[in-house]
Amino acid sequence: MRRNLTLCLFLGALIWSGIAHAQEWSGIIAPQRAMDWSGAGVSGGIPNRTIICTTLNAGATAAQINTAIAGCPTGQVVKLGPGTFALATGLVMKSNVTLRGAGADQTRLSIQGTDGCLGLRASVCVAGTGTWYGGALTPTNWTAGYAKGATQITVASTSGFAVGTILVLDQLDDTSDTGQTIISDLMPTFSREGGAPGRPNRAQQEYFQIVAINGNVLTLTPGLRMPNWRVGRSPQAFTYGGNIFKAGIENLSIDHGPAAAGTTGSGIAFHNATDCWIKGVRSLNGPRNHVWLRQAFRAEVRDSYFYGGQGAGSLSYGVESFVASDALVVNSIFHHVTAPMVIGNNIGSVYAFNYAIDNYYASQAWMQGAFVVHDAGVGMLLIEGNYGQAFQADLFHGTSAMVTTFRNFFAGWEPGKTSNTIPIQVQSWHRYYHHVGNVLGYPGYHNTYQSLSPSGTNGHTAIFTLGWGGQGGRRYSDDPPNDPRVAATTLRWGNYDVVSGAVRYEASEVPSGDAYYPIPIPSSHALPASFFLPSKPSWWGDRPWPAIGPDVTDGTGPGRHVHSIPAKECYDRTAKTSGILDFNALNCYGQQTSVGRPAAPDRLDVR
Repeated sequence: MRRNLTLCLFLGALIWSGIAHAQEWSGIIAPQRAMDWSGAGVSGGIPNRTIICTTLNAGATAAQINTAIAGCPTGQVVKLGPGTFALATGLVMKSNVTLRGAGADQTRLSIQGTDGCLGLRASVCVAGTGTWYGGALTPTNWTAGYAKGATQITVASTSGFAVGTILVLDQLDDTSDTGQTIISDLMPTFSREGGAPGRPNRAQQEYFQIVAINGNVLTLTPGLRMPNWRVGRSPQAFTYGGNIFKAGIENLSIDHGPAAAGTTGSGIAFHNATDCWIKGVRSLNGPRNHVWLRQAFRAEVRDSYFYGGQGAGSLSYGVESFVASDALVVNSIFHHVTAPMVIGNNIGSVYAFNYAIDNYYASQAWMQGAFVVHDAGVGMLLIEGNYGQAFQADLFHGTSAMVTTFRNFFAGWEPGKTSNTIPIQVQSWHRYYHHVGNVLGYPGYHNTYQSLSPSGTNGHTAIFTLGWGGQGGRRYSDDPPNDPRVAATTLRWGNYDVVSGAVRYEASEVPSGDAYYPIPIPSSHALPASFFLPSKPSWWGDRPWPAIGPDVTDGTGPGRHVHSIPAKECYDRTAKTSGILDFNALNCYGQQTSVGRPAAPDRLDVR
């Protein structure tokens, strides 16, 4: 029976690799610098569960809801009816159960307390067992199989591993500049504050599921994403405690009380979580973050609305990743949130078709970006089709590599903002980025194509700043140095910006001569509609597809290259109460459960 199970999982992995669509970025980005992003999010898509195990009406307590979740059979739904549920403590999910409301404008949870959630203090806890990243269970040396895309690796010992186990691979941080990718939070060389998530000095992590064990050889799904794994950095393999699998929260509103506020409190916390999701959720007044992806593999956040926070300082986030792999954050609205999508160490995830507006910050003149790469260990991300203020990669907690922005509109502007208003800002040591097919800048405001730093007369009105090591427009004695390799290794192709007033296809902005990861000059100006979807998703409706890019010529944004995206249309058309959307995803997007990618075979749930 065990042999048959192993064979089924192995064949499933082969089938999945065979049906994945061809890489749409081929001919634009070199294979070593990109990956197959079609598998991000819940494997096979979010399941549409129809069997209701329990229905609870308004007035039910947190204890009653938690009891119903704990007793719900596999693959079934705990249904919450319309009305307000005033809850004194947090809710706790379990594997293979969905918690579903009647719609985010009908089912409202007011949660004044929290669940401890393995130290995360969350309004809703989606967590397995085990400890945070310091508690890896018996790491073993990873001795062979480092090539990008490899699905088989050799380890010194397979003790504690089993088919279906979620496996983590990491390696030591870089300690010096090799001229190639740099993944490190070493102070002051590569970061200002250190403290990146992950095991100490091992920020780069990728997650996998074991599909076969043969001696000391592990067969994994998916394959290795990053190309910089190497024996000289002492790579290791390990697992944490038990995971929670395929738990979902849908179609309800959560107002987070003050108990979750502070540096550790979370709205919805995913911890040791695999194939878990939220969909159609309205989250109000988030504490440190609305959603925390903390040791999360193939998480999915979609069709949701996030409003406000419990502060407007440095810790007031929307979706925050804190060791994640292959997540999908898609088609969601971030409104009056200081930092909508904050990306800690995270490999292989996709952030697509999201809308950010009014990034409220205590410093009124300072503009916060919709996306902030904020920790060491970020790599192989796809940021596609989003509509917001800016993309930024900072140096507070370390460095990243091989991040792609594609077909986004980054205006670099918000009303009243005059500082940090740069559409794309990538600081020192964040190398081998790709900016393709984006629309950048605000007409009449930006006046410089590229500046080293956001300072001086035109620094805040530049389209790009690349390789700056200072803080804002200032430099302190212990800041990391500037890094000319950032610009030298970056691909810029097919972007429209308001300063150039044209789409740029410049050979000088293609790193074709790079000694390590060169990109040949593309032979065509044609761009695919998506880098991760094979076709227009059904929930897109009859809107123009793609919505943003140099080949869009009848839009209303800069150069007529921008149409509205579904999340923005939802924001624009939905009524507000006290400035907050009366949000119901079903009214905006309908009953959709997938982003248009082919279904994959289920992985084994191991608890």
